[in-house]
Amino acid sequence: MSGAAQHFLNKEESFMYDREANFPMEDTRNEARIEFTEKGMQHLSSRRCEIIKLSKSSALIGITTQFQLPRNFYLDIPSARLPLIGCLLKRVHGNNIIEARFLRLLTDRDLNRIFVYSTHPNHRNRTLDIYR
Repeated sequence: MSGAAQHFLNKEESFMYDREANFPMEDTRNEARIEFTEKGMQHLSSRRCEIIKLSKSSALIGITTQFQLPRNFYLDIPSARLPLIGCLLKRVHGNNIIEARFLRLLTDRDLNRIFVYSTHPNHRNRTLDIYR
């Protein structure tokens, strides 16, 4: 495949995500892990991170050390018991902040579960509904 065709596909793919509805981001503070395969290897590499802002469709993630992150990776939130949420890298900022878009929308139940385990003061009074 030539470079021009590859560039066109990347542009088209980006256009597709830009046209999707953006849900409002909400401040949060959750410990998480970024998991990805390195250099085509079979095993997953894992790096610790913190979710800073979250919506149904995307997240702002803070990382402690700089590393080469692939375009596709998984986000694991152990406290909320949400394993392997597929993500697409949108942007990497210079201050170790990553913008990621989820491959599927989070449900209200998953979102509430994440906010219950958040250490952010805005979510102090949230409770987990065990009957849903």
